Amino acid sequence: MTSPTRNAPRTDGPRADGPRGDEPRTDILRKDAAPEPETAPESESAPESGPAAAPKSGFRRLGPLLPARLRRLGRPHLLVELVFSVVLYKTYSLTRRAAPEHHEAALHRATDILNAERKLHVNIELTINHAIDKIDWLIVGMNYYYATLHFIVTLGVLIWLYARHPASYRSARTALYAATFVALIGFTFFALAPPRLMEGQGFIDTVVTHHTWGSWDNDDVSSLSNQYAAMPSVHIVWSAWSGLTVAALARRTWVRVLGFLYPFFTFTVILATGNHFLADAVAGALTLAVGFLIQRLLLGRPAYLYPAPDPLPPGPLGPVGARTGTRQ
Repeated sequence: MTSPTRNAPRTDGPRADGPRGDEPRTDILRKDAAPEPETAPESESAPESGPAAAPKSGFRRLGPLLPARLRRLGRPHLLVELVFSVVLYKTYSLTRRAAPEHHEAALHRATDILNAERKLHVNIELTINHAIDKIDWLIVGMNYYYATLHFIVTLGVLIWLYARHPASYRSARTALYAATFVALIGFTFFALAPPRLMEGQGFIDTVVTHHTWGSWDNDDVSSLSNQYAAMPSVHIVWSAWSGLTVAALARRTWVRVLGFLYPFFTFTVILATGNHFLADAVAGALTLAVGFLIQRLLLGRPAYLYPAPDPLPPGPLGPVGARTGTRQ
């Protein structure tokens, strides 16, 4: 006969390592029971609305301000680009020559800049001017460098960019044109005499002294340009743009090195020939930076695309089959 107490549940208290003996276990899931889905945090369960929903990346991205049809990649039509560039250059030249010269004011500003540089102990123009003038072949070469490469190199880089790197052409060209426009504002409102025109300061006008072609004492030459359009230095604006473009996109290392060094060569030339102050060069570098900033605001992309899509997709981004992006 079985004892009635043998199969009765124990009621002498809970176990130390688990639930009471008379309570069902709930801490073990059945094998065939699916786990309950996790509940997403409240902040992720529904998208926010209103001003707080603006993407954070908007603070890091500049532009674009232009519509998509004006922000295409790839080459623009050659004839349209030529007309556009010629008109802009003619406008630049006419505006530069038409800017008021203000002879007396330009000389006073030159004196103020030279005095400020002396206080800062950065007045290196006179030392470089006299040191290089002692080497005839070098200073004559620099005179021709100043008169010619300013245009030849910039035009050559534009052609190379159009032919070999069409994906970067529109953006890089926009930065150059924007910086040149900003420089025109400086010429118009801040006429400044170059060091070579300052009397009593000891600067040598190397073009006049060595009778180099393009001398400013020639009436035909002096009538073609405004001698007081020195701030900022467009030689620095254009040479720095050309150097950056070549350094960013050229394939061969030695070509990239030349591109990097070219603005420094130009910087030495403009001081050695007495055509600019150090302050003009600094202003030129800042002007180019503003040009790149304007380009980024207008187009919303970097000036140099590497590597770029190849081929370009159809539609507003460019024509099918345009080759872009490889370093040349």
